[in-house]
Parts: sequence; C-alpha cells; structure tokens
Amino acid sequence: MKNSLSAVRGLHITEKGSLLAGQNKYFFKVAPSANKLEIKGAIEDFFKVKVTKVNTMNYDGKACRERTIHSGKKPAWKRAVVTLREGDKIDLE
Repeated sequence: MKNSLSAVRGLHITEKGSLLAGQNKYFFKVAPSANKLEIKGAIEDFFKVKVTKVNTMNYDGKACRERTIHSGKKPAWKRAVVTLREGDKIDLE
C-alpha cells in the first residue's frame, strides 16, 4: 500500500466488538491487501494510540440472488482486531 491510512477503511462496530472494547480490542474493516504492519502504523498515526497486537481475518463474499434467475456475489472483505496498550482507548462515538 502506498499510503498507510488507505489500509484502514473504517471502524467496524458490532455487538461482539462493543463487548471487546472493554478489553482494549477494536474491530476495523481494512483493505484486503493490507498487512499487519501497515494496519498498525495507520491506527497509531490516525488515533494517536499505541497498538500492541493485530489479528486479521479474511471473509469470503457470500452468494446472493434476486427473485429472478440473476445471481451475484457480495464482495470479499478483511477485518482486523487491534489490541491497544493498557490505558489507551478509541472513542466510539
């Protein structure tokens, strides 16, 4: 990735993610080509926090179908779980 901030597409707010926010873990949607070092650098630059760990997961796009014969596929995406240093936090509001 040329720009480290283009690695992160946005905060991914889910029920599970809200529960893990108490443990300093946050979910982010990231670019499928982004690696853990790029994600870590982008989060540290943008939110001014210290990242201790990054876990990533790839999700395949689901098949979808309309009422007619036409079918398609939703796009594949990647999620990162970022663990922050004790005392750091990201405001979810």
